[in-house]
Amino acid sequence: MTKKIAAFFDISIEEKKYLENKLKDSQKVSPVFYRSKLNKRTVGNIKDAEIVVSFVYSRINQDVLKEMSRLKLISTMSTGFDHIDLEYCKEKGITVCNIPAYGERTVAEHTFALILSLSRKIPQSIEKTRKFDFSLEGLRGFDLENKTLGLVGTGHIGANVAKIAKGFEMNIIASEPKPDKALIKKLGIKIVSLENLLQSSDIISLHAPLNRFTYHLINKKNIMMIKKGAYIINTARGGLIETEALIKALDRGILSGAGIDVLEEESAIKEEKELLGKTRGDNEKLKAILQNRILSSNPRVIITPHNAFNSNEAMQRILDTTIENIENFLKGTPMNIID
Repeated sequence: MTKKIAAFFDISIEEKKYLENKLKDSQKVSPVFYRSKLNKRTVGNIKDAEIVVSFVYSRINQDVLKEMSRLKLISTMSTGFDHIDLEYCKEKGITVCNIPAYGERTVAEHTFALILSLSRKIPQSIEKTRKFDFSLEGLRGFDLENKTLGLVGTGHIGANVAKIAKGFEMNIIASEPKPDKALIKKLGIKIVSLENLLQSSDIISLHAPLNRFTYHLINKKNIMMIKKGAYIINTARGGLIETEALIKALDRGILSGAGIDVLEEESAIKEEKELLGKTRGDNEKLKAILQNRILSSNPRVIITPHNAFNSNEAMQRILDTTIENIENFLKGTPMNIID
């Protein structure tokens, strides 16, 4: 039996060792590993691959997919899949799988790490003490008890954020098009419209997927509805918030602060040196770089580098489920299919 070539992209040395060990006895898969992302420049290495595994920074668009005539399976090591051209995959009969629930607790905990960092001014406190300044000036925070937390999305992650919020005795409201009635009742969540959520929440936390319906869900038109002095948290997808609108809301004092783990065009930031070295750069990406630099320099904004998912336990689940996705596909019983 000829083994199927499985190309793994954006893989660390540690992850490679784990995957190699798991697949060493496979009679069906011949893995190849790359530290780089999959894109138009790197696809030439794997034109014969029948299986591709990647993370969200790989842009698996039509230009890339056209180069892989033998491709049968894409297994993304993420829950989100907006980096993959699903319509083209469907047209060409390419199965796409994801990791549906690897980080619901991990990302929820990071969400609250950002909330607490803002509410108790943890970064400012650390910076002062590093300078051996133990004064409390400028460090007064606020309690979470009785504050209203507005969740945009109550899926796996949003539900776990709600569970943590209950421990802080917060009031929880949510905007959710398809609420789980039993969950909502159990956690005491009140379902409201997005407009009502923006107007009523002391802290807004985003937990929605990115698609054509949710792109710039928070934008220049509705961001001014936000309750003055509120905070916004985004550990979901950068494109849910229009960056220009976020900057304006911070500048005008509508928002008191923001905790962000995902940025618009964050792949452009990671490739900044390469992008700026071009004779003619992509204007939208250059604009995104500039806007994100403005955000990162704002003392009321905390930015982490798409790190919410990054725990030992979550990575173990990602790698194990990826292997399961591949093995089940080859058995003719694919799982975690994105339709």
